[in-house]
Amino acid sequence: MTTAKLSYDGKEYTLPVIEGSEGERGLDISRLRSDSGLITLDPAYGNTGSCKSAITFIDGDRGILRYRGYPIDQVAERARFTEVCFLLIYGRRPTLDELRAFRDKMTRHTLIHEDMKKFFQGYPPGAHPMAVMAAMFASLQTFYPDEHDLDLDIVRILAKSKTLAAFSYKKSIGQPFIYPKNDLSWPANFLRMMFAVPAEEYEVPKVVEDALNLLLILHADHEQNCSTSTMRMVGSSEANIFASLSAAICALWGARHGGANEEVITMLEGIQAAGLSTKDFIESVKKGERKLMGFGHRVYKNFDPRAKLLKTAADRIFDQLGVHDPALDLAKQLEEAALSDEYFVKRKLYPNVDFYSGIIYRAMGIPTSMFTVMFVLGRIPGWIAHWLEQRTEEGGYRIHRPRQIYVGETEREFEDRGTKVL
Repeated sequence: MTTAKLSYDGKEYTLPVIEGSEGERGLDISRLRSDSGLITLDPAYGNTGSCKSAITFIDGDRGILRYRGYPIDQVAERARFTEVCFLLIYGRRPTLDELRAFRDKMTRHTLIHEDMKKFFQGYPPGAHPMAVMAAMFASLQTFYPDEHDLDLDIVRILAKSKTLAAFSYKKSIGQPFIYPKNDLSWPANFLRMMFAVPAEEYEVPKVVEDALNLLLILHADHEQNCSTSTMRMVGSSEANIFASLSAAICALWGARHGGANEEVITMLEGIQAAGLSTKDFIESVKKGERKLMGFGHRVYKNFDPRAKLLKTAADRIFDQLGVHDPALDLAKQLEEAALSDEYFVKRKLYPNVDFYSGIIYRAMGIPTSMFTVMFVLGRIPGWIAHWLEQRTEEGGYRIHRPRQIYVGETEREFEDRGTKVL
């Protein structure tokens, strides 16, 4: 076994080196505190591996993303979202018979309990769909409290998530709920529940269905990000899968995570409203006066492979829909200007998945307030996969409990003032 040595206070400690299947290496410090009394300090955990995982591999320097070993471009081109759900959660591609059975189960469990509709009635018209989604997932557990059939709960979650999301949107605009149809695919079913009204027939455009399928797949998992780590942390307390999902949704809500594609649209609209040229905006970013949203990534120091796929898809989708959105033209100009500017190249700031996803959602008719909800729908299979993987860790799993370096006041006396204010 390869080891590393740590010298401290006249003593030497041996730290095992753990190597992953792709050659990644990390120091195993699980006994560091018990052996030496030391802990490590790593703000935001940027250099800390919290677990071993076999779900998703990312090489940020080379721009690589793989689900269970399969390159993301192949998965996005050849799979439907339902198959990706099975792949991530169960660790292998299903046979065709298994896939048909899995899809059939997801179709039959799409309806939510009628009593849940009363919950929607209690929210004000302007309630943000993400707040509703987090509450609804926590509420699901009250309707399915028996955890003896976890596979069935997983199907319920995957099936009902799109219904909850569509109902959240309908509530926000004051339209009646549209029930799912069993003859439609997962993406088409969701789009119909979003955009159909009882007064007329609605047929989901194939180009929009395929675009949503692509977006769901590209968002399905992304290793130990903020929301996935939240899913694992909450799950480590033995919280049920519904509660853990609700927590993950709340983590995703932040602008630095799932809300980033909204920020891109806001940026593009702001540039247009101000009448700024691409050159002027880029220069203002370099001066620190404005931010270029949708560029740069915590992990990728190369082109985000998901952004490459979406850039190609955006042209095709806009062409087939017959939509001309000046925001797409502006986004392309910003990308070209940034990638040819030494300021951004030196800092390895490349477009990420959020740069194009918001523009495509807008072309599909998805309102900005629903962008992060769309992220939720795609990411649910990845969250479930990590929650399950943690529960089956060899030797069992421990509750997550990070340490800290205390920098507050040292011991001091709480003086008796002689009187107490109640």
